[in-house]
Amino acid sequence: MKRSLKRQVRRQSPVRKTRPSPSTAALTPAVMEERRAAGFRLGFDYGYSWGRSQAVLLQAPPQVTNIWDIRVLFVMSGKGVPYSPIDQAIYEALQANVRECAAISPVGPILELADQARPDLVLVLEGMELPVEVADGLRMRGIRTAVWFTDDPYYVDVTEKLAVHYDDVFTLELNCVPFYQSIGCPRVHYLPLGANPAVFRPQPVPTTYRRDVSFIGSAYWNRVSFVNSILPVLENSNSMISGWWWERLPSAKRLGQRLQSGVWLSPEETAKFYYGSRIVLNVHRAYDDESYNCNVRKIPAYSVNPRTFEIAASGAFQMTDERSDLLNFYTPGEEVVTFASPEECMEKIRHYLAHEDERREIALRGLRRTLSDHTYHKRIQSLLTSVFTD
Repeated sequence: MKRSLKRQVRRQSPVRKTRPSPSTAALTPAVMEERRAAGFRLGFDYGYSWGRSQAVLLQAPPQVTNIWDIRVLFVMSGKGVPYSPIDQAIYEALQANVRECAAISPVGPILELADQARPDLVLVLEGMELPVEVADGLRMRGIRTAVWFTDDPYYVDVTEKLAVHYDDVFTLELNCVPFYQSIGCPRVHYLPLGANPAVFRPQPVPTTYRRDVSFIGSAYWNRVSFVNSILPVLENSNSMISGWWWERLPSAKRLGQRLQSGVWLSPEETAKFYYGSRIVLNVHRAYDDESYNCNVRKIPAYSVNPRTFEIAASGAFQMTDERSDLLNFYTPGEEVVTFASPEECMEKIRHYLAHEDERREIALRGLRRTLSDHTYHKRIQSLLTSVFTD
């Protein structure tokens, strides 16, 4: 047995001396020290930003100052993703701000429940899944009704047929207020959506969520064109583009794994990517895109999208395209950064990637402003004030 064992040992292939790979060979003491210092700086920046954001959260004003002595029936959109998180955020804000609140699907027994509970207000989100006969039935019972349109002006061809069936109409698009007034709605209010700080908030995230630049959203054609125009800066950074339909990007292969097409991230996952990104891009959809809009009048969009508030609530640094109504919510250059062209966007991306302190201070100011003025609690307080005191 000893002899056969020796033969086996002799027959084994000799151990080859391997040369160090180029990456290993390059790790001289000086290079290792440089990488260690870079890692330390990165960790310090994340930790310092995290600590500063927690201080902002602790100093934020209370969300609920007084509770309305009313009963509200909330009719959810019934449209599922991506509306279900908005349904939930509004319902939770209502529960915290009124004496009693119940939520129901638009296909539920709304009239029966209204007969039993006799709510002071029935608030309907979107209303596209609710038969107008139900809205009429509520008003015939002497119950106050309100609808909150959250897709204006992109679906006004649909919502114009619904708006006249409600006592109060709320729209997130400032430019749609005169439109609804012109078709016979006597009480029209401008009310944008907001942020849910329970979901969109600063939070420690692992390195898998960390990016230099990110954009999360569906690939409407104007966004495809924009991303295609800023490819040089996306290719040369740790970037991420994620959402539905991005396979239509002509240069999708150039982004490789940076592009996640056909993916819908949950609000919780989205919030992690927001806070983990050094720069979060916000590009609004076009009001005149005939492929996806129901806006034959081509009503221009002046107001910001809900993503504007969610990015800021996450404690992230936001760069957004310009909309005139933005000035009513944030101060450009102080709480958010704007761009008017792909060239300006690339220039500012390079600048803020190289200026961590500037980027962090703008993100913190945007977080502070959002917690103070732009949460769903604030929006519900404004809505109730408009309905019952205006």
